[in-house]
Amino acid sequence: MKKDLHPEYRQTEIKCACGYVMNVGSTKSDITVEICSQCHPFFTGKQKLVDTAGRIERFRRKYEKFNQAKEGK
Repeated sequence: MKKDLHPEYRQTEIKCACGYVMNVGSTKSDITVEICSQCHPFFTGKQKLVDTAGRIERFRRKYEKFNQAKEGK
């Protein structure tokens, strides 16, 4: 068998933007996520609007151009 082939497996923390921290085993050192099971609408039953880097606004502008083109025909 080859030595030093596999990455090191260690205990690490996953940190969410909502502040929740969970300890898991992983080959990565620290993991940061935007949405976790504590704040995701599917698990909580509450709708929460998360706008990362203006994605929603970009989508609305794009969709508005589509509607204008559709009405012009």
